[in-house]
Amino acid sequence: MSDVKVPQLPTTSWAVLGMLSHAEELSGYDLKKWADWSLQFFYWSPSFSQIYAELKRLEKHGYATSRTVLQDDGVRGKRMYAITEAGRAAAATWVNHASVEAPVLKHSVMLRVWLGHLAEPDRLREILTEHIDYAERMRKLAEIDAEGAEENPDWAYPGAVLRWCVRHYEAERDFAKELLADVGKLPVARKGKGRKVS
Repeated sequence: MSDVKVPQLPTTSWAVLGMLSHAEELSGYDLKKWADWSLQFFYWSPSFSQIYAELKRLEKHGYATSRTVLQDDGVRGKRMYAITEAGRAAAATWVNHASVEAPVLKHSVMLRVWLGHLAEPDRLREILTEHIDYAERMRKLAEIDAEGAEENPDWAYPGAVLRWCVRHYEAERDFAKELLADVGKLPVARKGKGRKVS
């Protein structure tokens, strides 16, 4: 185990700190761009308010520092954030020693299909078709970003995860197509009272 003691921070804090570990300095805007470029495919697409809340938390723990940099107009300033040595050590401790948690799957489309006895059959097929299109769109975006990551050796690990994301969305698309076919074979459900549970 590591000698570095780390506080119980939400995983989103470690995600932001991890993004900071990839560069000398990043603005909140940069972090949002990076999250949308990579993290959105497998973990999180944060709002600016979430990013700034996490940056504030990280500064409070001494894991990040910030400074204001004047813009070209000399009037407006933007705040730039950098990871500290303590932050880098804490992030490394979290990566290496945090418990391996099972991923949480909250799949609202599957929930709606699970409740298909309440659905209009045509609408249920539309929902699944929309989801198939979404998965294919995300697969294409992840593929583009994975190819972009290959251009920079510093992005080797994010690139590997992005390639995993491509395969994930391919599988999601294909599973949804199979589910759509399965649903098409089912009799139209009656929307009456449910069965009694004995």
